[in-house]
Amino acid sequence: MDPRAESFLKLLKIMDELREQCPWDKKQTIESIRHLTIEETFELSDAILKGDLNDVKKELGDLLLHIVFYARIASETQTFTIKEVIDSLCDKLIYRHPHIYGDVKVQNEEDVKQNWEQLKQKEKGGNKTVLSGVPNSMPALLKAYRIQEKARSVGFDWEQPEQVYEKVKEELQEFEAEVKTKNQHEIEKEFGDVLFSLINYARFLNINPEDALELTNKKFIQRFNYMEQKVKEQNKQISDCKLDELDNYWNEAKSIK
Repeated sequence: MDPRAESFLKLLKIMDELREQCPWDKKQTIESIRHLTIEETFELSDAILKGDLNDVKKELGDLLLHIVFYARIASETQTFTIKEVIDSLCDKLIYRHPHIYGDVKVQNEEDVKQNWEQLKQKEKGGNKTVLSGVPNSMPALLKAYRIQEKARSVGFDWEQPEQVYEKVKEELQEFEAEVKTKNQHEIEKEFGDVLFSLINYARFLNINPEDALELTNKKFIQRFNYMEQKVKEQNKQISDCKLDELDNYWNEAKSIK
């Protein structure tokens, strides 16, 4: 037997035993473990950003556990089984890669992405809208990025990065104009337009805005922690310090690579 298949069967056996014997596992429903799955996904994301491949391995295992958990629960009501989950995935992968399993020719990864989105439309007989595949619960920044990618897949997009940057400047001007009106609702709307256009521009520069923002978050945390430590060495709290003193520590932190 393929060692991979042997390991997977062992996991399924353990899942069956936990579901039948463990008080906590027996009590769970598809709804009750949803938030845990979200948490595990973020933990995997953290491990990837840290570049810790050992942690990535562990977190992938945790996600795999959730997949077999959902399938085991569903099998109890004869809704679906893990076999059906895997078979459905295999069928989809084969169908959406006609350049591998068919006679379709592609030039680059952009062709692959466009084919993928077009084939998704055909799967539902054309009744599924282009943007309906973007989850409503997805964080807004990631959602904007995916919306733009999907629009591009059907040809609705800017042609040059310079055009997008002009749009960024236009949205900034409109935002500044609304700030002067002090109409909070309109200010918020225009700020959203600025963010959306910046995300669009990032996409044209092959920058994932989520990754870029997380890098900045980490940088800010590192510098703030340095500043906080320096303040503690003076037996003070940050709230006790004047801004120019904090700025000095901040600039020190910036100089540390």
